Amino acid sequence: MDTGALVRDAESAETLRYWQVEEKENELVFVYELAERDIVYGLGEQVRGINKRGGRYVSYNTDNPHHTDDMPSLYGSHNLLLIDGDGCVGTFFDTPAKAIFEVDYHGSGKIVVRCDKNVKVVEMDGANAYAVTREFLSLIGRSFIPPLWAFGFGQSRWGYKRQKDIDAVADGYRNADIPLDWICLDIDYMDRYIDFTVNKKRFPDLKEYAESMRSRGLRLVPIIDAGVKVEPGNETYEEGVKRGYFCTNHEGGLFKAAVWPGMTHFPDFFQPKCREWFGNEYRKLTDMGIEGFWNDMNEPAIFYSEYTGVLNALTPSPSTESEKETNAYKDYRNFYHNIDGKRVLHDKVHNLFGALMTRAASEQLDKMLPGRFLLFSRSSYVGAHRYGGIWTGDNASAWDHLVRNVKMMPSLNMVGFLYSGADTGGFGGNCGRELMLRWLAFSAFTPLMRNHSAILTRKQECYRYSGTDDFRSIVSLRYKLLPYIYSEYVKAALHGDMYIKPLGFEYADERSRNIEDQLLVGDSIMIAPIIEKGAKDRVVWLPEEMTEVRYDGNGFECEQIPKGLRRIQVGLNEVVFYIRKGRCVPVCKGGPCTAKTDMRDVVLLGDGEEYRQYIDDGFTKDVREENIITVKKA
Repeated sequence: MDTGALVRDAESAETLRYWQVEEKENELVFVYELAERDIVYGLGEQVRGINKRGGRYVSYNTDNPHHTDDMPSLYGSHNLLLIDGDGCVGTFFDTPAKAIFEVDYHGSGKIVVRCDKNVKVVEMDGANAYAVTREFLSLIGRSFIPPLWAFGFGQSRWGYKRQKDIDAVADGYRNADIPLDWICLDIDYMDRYIDFTVNKKRFPDLKEYAESMRSRGLRLVPIIDAGVKVEPGNETYEEGVKRGYFCTNHEGGLFKAAVWPGMTHFPDFFQPKCREWFGNEYRKLTDMGIEGFWNDMNEPAIFYSEYTGVLNALTPSPSTESEKETNAYKDYRNFYHNIDGKRVLHDKVHNLFGALMTRAASEQLDKMLPGRFLLFSRSSYVGAHRYGGIWTGDNASAWDHLVRNVKMMPSLNMVGFLYSGADTGGFGGNCGRELMLRWLAFSAFTPLMRNHSAILTRKQECYRYSGTDDFRSIVSLRYKLLPYIYSEYVKAALHGDMYIKPLGFEYADERSRNIEDQLLVGDSIMIAPIIEKGAKDRVVWLPEEMTEVRYDGNGFECEQIPKGLRRIQVGLNEVVFYIRKGRCVPVCKGGPCTAKTDMRDVVLLGDGEEYRQYIDDGFTKDVREENIITVKKA
């Protein structure tokens, strides 16, 4: 069965070396005996921290804004486990259907994996988790590389309804002298929420407007949803019906479900011709000068369907098997795909739907546009990292969601999603000044750095808070670090490496292995963000001598710090980070946007003597090793 070739190779469950396998009537059960010292990494977009021991996780992509530790499913399914102790065993369970992972659940001392019999399993082993991760990354292929401007700061909000709202945001950032590169258009830019349309009253000439914004160093990034509105006269709908590109129901007719525009059909992304057709629909916006998109509602999210007839919006995903017959689950058992001429129930391939939407868009955008483009998605599966990035969905303006953001980033890198990040400040709720500043100080290091919030919440653009100097200080740091962030990202993609890692991937001591609130960013930087409300200081563990760098908007202060524990004070206007021994970090003067940031005029911080910097024009598709140059300390 062709499920889109998202993963390149896999083995039979019959050849496994490290797992006991039991075949039951409707599933396979895999069991692994854990040692006390073992850390279990992996599972990508999941809650409960970097070490997954003690939790129960369900890979079943779900539109779920309730990002709490008792919720087993979020928007993506990334079925990689890394058991790291005296050596490391890595296992990837490649199945498009639901999979359940109980990892030392209730102190069992075992990992128990339950999944559909339609599974291929990849086993790897090596000296440590980092080595095995790199082996896995070499298997699944090179990560998506967006253009340079996508590494700039982005602003978004559900509620920018018209052109003047976007103008106000652009003016607000420029007048406050806070850097900005892109602004998202949420569903209100469309004509009645219909994909690939523009509301002419709100945006009279989007092509001219996109060009005028680009002249100011800003890009527009519109949203595209998965459902196509059922409406005669809607070109996308009529073409999809004519060509047989939509999913079908039990009776063989077209399945209908309601999302934002009302009743919709879902494209059958498992059909290669459908992917080509749907991806070509993006041309209606690229012809207007659009160079970036975010795909949403592609789990797929369903408000209600022709079968259940019940509103599913904001329904939590089940936390126990007894809850599995919620309406959200029933809907996925009510429509079908055409895969290689066979009729396949959506539930059996559910986790691939959003990933194949990303693939559909990416493959055609690559043909349409002369240079690189921005594309990120809410729903995902391993392999989709080759086609776009992801954001971590509808989080909340809460300190524990900042903590989850920190701990989720390395797990996403383990499964190839280098271009990732959360909604800075939180999507739902009202973000206070302190939380926004601390979240920005972390997001300054993540490849996707976007401030996004929901309609009816507090407007959380940086310039709206008091004391804009503090916001300018932190966002400007991002632009001063661009030579490093861009270089480390591209080198990680080229070399099949991670951009963000846990400390335990580089340092073998037990303290480093068990720290979850400090991360390695690229080859040279360690970060230790403030993630507690009211905290003015924190304890930092330095596994080796490092250079402590403090930035407060006025320049960099550097100090050599010996190995060990250190308590540091960090003001709301400051960011403190560390440079590993013998390494350098290039910094530049920054600018109001990436187009006005000179990436070649750099100064090296740290006690190393040189840095290997990746430099190109920021757009070329020809990303290659030859663009890496050696910069020596003056």
